[in-house]
Amino acid sequence: MEAANPAKRAVKERAPRVKKKRTKEQRILSLKENAPYFLMVLPAVVVVFLFNYLPIYGVLIAFQDFMPGDKILSDSTIWVGFQNFERFFSDPMFWPLMKNTFLICIIGFVIGFPLPIIVSLMLNAMKGRRTAKVLQTIFNGPHFISLVVLVGMLTLFFGRYGLVNNLAASIGGERYSYFLESSAFRPMYILSSNWQDFGWSAIIYIAALSNVDPQQHEAAILDGATRFQRVIHVDLPAIMPMISVMLIMSIGGLMGVGYEKALLMQTDGNLQVSELISTYVYKRGLTGVPDQAYATAIGLFNSIINVVLLIIANTTSKRFSENSLW
Repeated sequence: MEAANPAKRAVKERAPRVKKKRTKEQRILSLKENAPYFLMVLPAVVVVFLFNYLPIYGVLIAFQDFMPGDKILSDSTIWVGFQNFERFFSDPMFWPLMKNTFLICIIGFVIGFPLPIIVSLMLNAMKGRRTAKVLQTIFNGPHFISLVVLVGMLTLFFGRYGLVNNLAASIGGERYSYFLESSAFRPMYILSSNWQDFGWSAIIYIAALSNVDPQQHEAAILDGATRFQRVIHVDLPAIMPMISVMLIMSIGGLMGVGYEKALLMQTDGNLQVSELISTYVYKRGLTGVPDQAYATAIGLFNSIINVVLLIIANTTSKRFSENSLW
């Protein structure tokens, strides 16, 4: 009977499935079964709540005439609206800060984003698995070096009396003050950051490559594909969804460069290129005569830029591919 009515069967197959509501006993049973996983996630949830969500309350001072010691919300609170933002837009430092931060972030992104992908594909393509593991360990090592130690290493290599200058002087060259020259700040900052992070960032792509079906490689070998062709046509498409998601997240945090490393590398000679939004916020909010309301407004403005970039990246990815965060 069903064979005689293919149209009826097709309509039946296309009919939306009604999701059955779980009973109270089923929900309780599900909670009990997943209790160990909830307990495992609980510390991370608490940390995120304490350090990411709870401080959002302090954003209110960006719209106030706030002085250290004042209560954020009280009868004496002076609300100034967007005056702190207008101060920043009219500040002579606005465009230099935007330019310096944008150049550091965009150049670092262009160099640093494809590097972990290339490294993960290279390690996955190596025949010697032990050699690949050793190289992966070596690449991951710099990630665990603190920023203070990293800048100290840069000083030992590129300081006026560092290794590079000593070698140059030994062959009759002149000593070059890398930390005092504005033209040397960005290359040192960007390349050292990528050196420190590319191995750690490659881990997620290596994990994605471990899920590639070996039969795809076997079929490609039977078709006469070289190892490079298999990387391009088998491995790369397999991690493309992960690349899309990481690309969206990287663009969303594009302007979120921290102040610590830039502040450690900052000197009077390179100040015109090393002064970033984050370092400016730190100085205006915590040093000298603190202007915390103004510093909070600048930080909030920077966060809004990141949110806008995240939405644009997600919308673009969703339009041109099937991968997006939401």
